[in-house]
Amino acid sequence: MITSYERMIAKRYLMPGQGERFIFLVAGISLIAVALGVAALIAVMSVMNGFRAELFDRIQGLNGHAVAQGYGGRLSGWEAVVAEARRTPGVTEATPLVEQPLMATASSRVEGVLVRGMRVEDIANTGVIADNVRSGDLKALAEGQQVVAIGAQLAQNLGVRVGDRIALISPDGNTTPFGTVPRIVSYEVGAIFEVGIYDYDKAFVVMPLGESQALLRLGNDIGMVEIVTVDPDKVGAILAPLADKIGLKALITDWRQLNSALFEALVVEQVVMFWVLSIIILVAVFNILSSLIMLVRAKTRDIAILRTMGASRAALMRIFMTVGTIIGGLGVLLGVAIGFLILAFRQPIVSSVSALTGTDLWDPSVRYLAELPAKTDPAEVGAIVLLALVLSFLATLYPAWKAASTDPVQVLRYE
Repeated sequence: MITSYERMIAKRYLMPGQGERFIFLVAGISLIAVALGVAALIAVMSVMNGFRAELFDRIQGLNGHAVAQGYGGRLSGWEAVVAEARRTPGVTEATPLVEQPLMATASSRVEGVLVRGMRVEDIANTGVIADNVRSGDLKALAEGQQVVAIGAQLAQNLGVRVGDRIALISPDGNTTPFGTVPRIVSYEVGAIFEVGIYDYDKAFVVMPLGESQALLRLGNDIGMVEIVTVDPDKVGAILAPLADKIGLKALITDWRQLNSALFEALVVEQVVMFWVLSIIILVAVFNILSSLIMLVRAKTRDIAILRTMGASRAALMRIFMTVGTIIGGLGVLLGVAIGFLILAFRQPIVSSVSALTGTDLWDPSVRYLAELPAKTDPAEVGAIVLLALVLSFLATLYPAWKAASTDPVQVLRYE
């Protein structure tokens, strides 16, 4: 433990003495560098965690944790599959779906769309859709009414509003002597929603299940059953018994297989960014090392006098280790404060930089999400703080050892 006189000397060495202002400037730069490194790590890792969590929640809100898809794109006798899924321990929901890519046209504009057919009650219970209706009302969607809900970006691309009509073009049309003529069915736009994922908002057309079956000529068949479990990380183990029971009717694919490339890329990027940004802290630690070395050289005479007064080598090591650790610790505290400040005002910062540079730093068509998300992991913040403190402490060892190795006889010989 450090004694009171050692604390007093360490405190004195933290303040600039005569001719030591340059050393103090280097120490101050080191403190700021540590703060910026910690702040950058906290802000970037929190944004990446938020991006992954937000993307995961919204994708799973629309696609569930797994799907049981019929062979050939058609699932007959789906009622038995839904009932079996709901009886499986760990399964909370099982929803029949029809999903098919088609073309949509309105106002002489054409867009590729993804038609999704769901039971009316399931549409109302899908939070990412029901909670994000921008105009219209999902209650307008009813069997036999030919009313659909579409994504906000799709509505913008097609130039339609609630009450307008869009035509869906199905390649499974009528056969004539001149070939197959695509079926074109007109629907009224009853609601416009915005889930916040660009790829979904520009493509989704949601309609009642019966309407989608009629449009695609599926009869009573569907395309798949969406399954939600109590724990997405254990979806494989939870659905293993169900896969054995319905294996002849449908193939179960979980969210990791459906979105494996995306989420694996996010994990790799997160790990790489952590270590790349850690280099900033490492550079700051070298600044602490250099400032302490200069301080030891400037205080050589003081160190020799302390040794002749009875100060031990261990005491001198503790003094200089305390000085370096305090610089690093203050930098870490300042960095944590700056990091959380950046996170609190992240969206205004992005908007301001975009306005100043004239570029869109957060293009939803590239970033998937409409706004910059953030989710701070306390364990991750703790790891960043610990990393910075440990590196700061290690940087003090060599200068402290040099100070403790000072020979007072050699220094004071000519005094």
